[in-house]
Amino acid sequence: MHDIRMVREQAAALRDGMRRRGALDQLEPVIARLEALDRERRLAIQAVEERKAARNAASQEVGRRKKAGEDAADLQAQTRALGEEIARLESELQSTEVLIQQGLYEIPNVTLPAVPEGDETHNAVVRTWGTPRQADTVKPHWEVGEALHLFDLPRGAKISGSGFIVYRGGGARLVRALMNLMLDLHTREHGYEECWVPVVVNRASMVGTGQLPKFEDDMYALGDDQGFLIPTAEVPLTNLCRDEILDATQLPMAMCAYSPCFRREAGAAGKDTRGLLRVHEFDKVELVRYCRPEDGAAQLELLTGHAEAVLRILGLPYRVVLLAAGDTGFSSAMTYDLEVFAPGVGKWLEVSSCSIFTEYQARRSNIRFRAATGEKPQHVYTLNGSALAFPRVIAAILEHYQQPDGSVIVPEALRPYVGLDLFQ
Repeated sequence: MHDIRMVREQAAALRDGMRRRGALDQLEPVIARLEALDRERRLAIQAVEERKAARNAASQEVGRRKKAGEDAADLQAQTRALGEEIARLESELQSTEVLIQQGLYEIPNVTLPAVPEGDETHNAVVRTWGTPRQADTVKPHWEVGEALHLFDLPRGAKISGSGFIVYRGGGARLVRALMNLMLDLHTREHGYEECWVPVVVNRASMVGTGQLPKFEDDMYALGDDQGFLIPTAEVPLTNLCRDEILDATQLPMAMCAYSPCFRREAGAAGKDTRGLLRVHEFDKVELVRYCRPEDGAAQLELLTGHAEAVLRILGLPYRVVLLAAGDTGFSSAMTYDLEVFAPGVGKWLEVSSCSIFTEYQARRSNIRFRAATGEKPQHVYTLNGSALAFPRVIAAILEHYQQPDGSVIVPEALRPYVGLDLFQ
């Protein structure tokens, strides 16, 4: 969320940020409305202060008259009238501030200067690793996975609906192996604190990370405002320090968690629906970092490198893509997507988005730090990244390591966890 001062003092930069995203036409009415509401708010504050000053002066005069034995009925009536007017103005001011808050929630983050302008056609590949396998006779993962009894898509749909998966036998062990490998790597080698977080969060948590109110239709709500199933462990991890002031010595802070993730993805109907490519419930290990503002750029590169390390360990060819402004997520200021190549479907599949949110989420969540004793608290920068999301990683493994006889080699790093060298 932006500070209203940005609307007031840096409106040109805000509009340019929305233009770079390709969203200015849509958001211009919101920005203009916020400018008008801010003017109303400041006038209302001035009016309240003037009337409070007048009431105080009148109250002092009432006291003087009473001491002097003089009649003060007219001034008492005036103070009552001023009090009623102040109450009315403060009520209107409160309503205006609610409207300002709602308007600020509608405006996405401003992307950093390094982010290319434009839509997804302006995304830039910044580096690659490994050599993608030629498609030749590679079968898509849904065929080989079902043939090897690793997962059961029809029964997943039967018991829960389309977009839900039942992993069975070696497939279930593969899911557990990916969780353990990623958590062990990130905690033992990359310095993250492992957390086990709730999969149900309250509305304040979803607002804090930017899922609400913008994307409420894509979320699984429990009804009667009882909470939401998390779309990612980013939500509980980022909100761990909501409404807190951290000491500078605690930064950078690094946390990771495994969780199931739940997304309706209402706007994605009919897109990449085969196999494991787009599902409503999936497993993921998430990385979240807090840092000082001046460390943000370095922390993004560090976090992205941690996510890349998983793909290198698994031996999966991948590329790192810097997203253009129009393809960057609502709350993000800059995002690298990690895409792994799946030869059976002939596509690069996104398996991670590593993002820096500057102070956008921290302002919504009120996460601050004090640089030194006596200094004014300032907002932390938040970052997160999937490291990694399981379904597309599984798809890539089944296609990249597929053998002519239909078996699939288990990546060496996973063998101690899976207990197998080969799915057959």
